[in-house]
Amino acid sequence: VATNVVQAAEPEYLRSPNTAKNALPFSDAVRVGDVVFLSGQIGNVPGSLKLADGGIDGQARQAMKNIGSALQLPGSSWQHVVKCTVFLADIKDWPAFNLVYKEFFTSNLPARSALAANGLALGAKVEVECIAVTK
Repeated sequence: VATNVVQAAEPEYLRSPNTAKNALPFSDAVRVGDVVFLSGQIGNVPGSLKLADGGIDGQARQAMKNIGSALQLPGSSWQHVVKCTVFLADIKDWPAFNLVYKEFFTSNLPARSALAANGLALGAKVEVECIAVTK
């Protein structure tokens, strides 16, 4: 009897210098084989715990830029994102968030879920987490 054995890849935990600098208790990305799980990103200014100015627009844009930086850690990119989950402090910000989101995803649109969440880190208006594959 022949059996196929699939050996699971060891997880690789990737932290940016900014996450390490702020002693945050998570990895920005974890790669397992060709799959990359990104931690949720809020719209904080890189290297600080200060939220970007500009309300939902400014925070959404910065959160997406933070996702872009996290994608680079394992060698992935926007074109390789397969799933996103969006947490909004106020679901009424959904249309404004979508305008920013469309700047980052113009083709190869990932699957996506969204929900309103009370109490995002640092009082953020939005948090985005994604799953991607490597190139």
